[in-house]
Amino acid sequence: MEKRKKAVVALSGGVDSSVAALLLKQQGYKVIGLTGKMINSSSAQTVIDNAKKVADSLGIEHYVCDVTELFKEKVIHYFENSYKYGKTPNPCIMCNQFIKWGFLFDYAMKELNADIFATGHYADIRCVDGVYKLYPAKDEHKDQLYFLYRLGQKQLSKTVFPLYKYSKEEVRQMAVDFNLPPKDSKDSQDICFIQKPVTAKKYLIDKFGCKKGDFIDILTGKKWGEHQGCYQYTIGQRKGIGIAAPYPLYVIDIDAEKNIVYVGREEDNYKQSLRAYDLNFSYPLKEDEFDAMVKIRYNMHPKKAHVQIINECADVSFYEPVNSVTSGQSCVFYDLNDLHLIGGGIVGR
Repeated sequence: MEKRKKAVVALSGGVDSSVAALLLKQQGYKVIGLTGKMINSSSAQTVIDNAKKVADSLGIEHYVCDVTELFKEKVIHYFENSYKYGKTPNPCIMCNQFIKWGFLFDYAMKELNADIFATGHYADIRCVDGVYKLYPAKDEHKDQLYFLYRLGQKQLSKTVFPLYKYSKEEVRQMAVDFNLPPKDSKDSQDICFIQKPVTAKKYLIDKFGCKKGDFIDILTGKKWGEHQGCYQYTIGQRKGIGIAAPYPLYVIDIDAEKNIVYVGREEDNYKQSLRAYDLNFSYPLKEDEFDAMVKIRYNMHPKKAHVQIINECADVSFYEPVNSVTSGQSCVFYDLNDLHLIGGGIVGR
């Protein structure tokens, strides 16, 4: 009798990862659940408990890895330092790189002898001429390629995404049909280490305190008012500035060293180009200059741009100006024709 292949699923106790585990079990894999303990809190323990309930419901083994120190270093400190220096971070992207496809992936392969590693992400991996590429999922509202651009061939060749061909509604229905414990749960929030009622803003105020600085007009140099810390703002922000002006004001730039928040009109918030650093590509590029569809934040429609790789940085020139080019966010490149993921980097100043 042929030995069953072993699939290790990053199990969060939520609907998506639970149904991913279910589908792999139905496909005949020997499925093992693996949960990372990210922080020392009651909410983190709840995640572990919920994952254990799912594993028990499916009749699969379940392992827990304590990654609190690594998570603090690679995700929490990165999040805090980004805001401290006037940037806007993507903590989920760093968690994917260093935790899910870092420690947990390596643990699955080396300690649990997995054949494949799986998560509940909505994306499609295909092997094209010996190269593994990421393609958009069927559910365009849940497509998560943006968060996966730091994965390379090592990870992609051993990863599967069982949910790629399903809509979120279909996945929820499967959870109901098979009576999985998280069938009624809501989608997880973006920043898992900040629990309601605490907001990201309150978290940062508690961390850095109030630091009085100026709102300065980006064009005229006029002082519009004062704020309590530049780390409380992000480029493109309009709400919550609290300035009475004859027209809407937007955050245009942030000088963390001087604690200045530059504001202006909406039209001041558009740029034609940017430079991205700390690049990562899903597969080796054949050319260092190409046109691509580009996103500079997750929830935007990709825009056509010309990309030129120079000295390990990417100069990106958009064919039409884009708004809210934000230092610290990820700039991600997609193929012009089929929108498969090429790679990306971090937006610089």
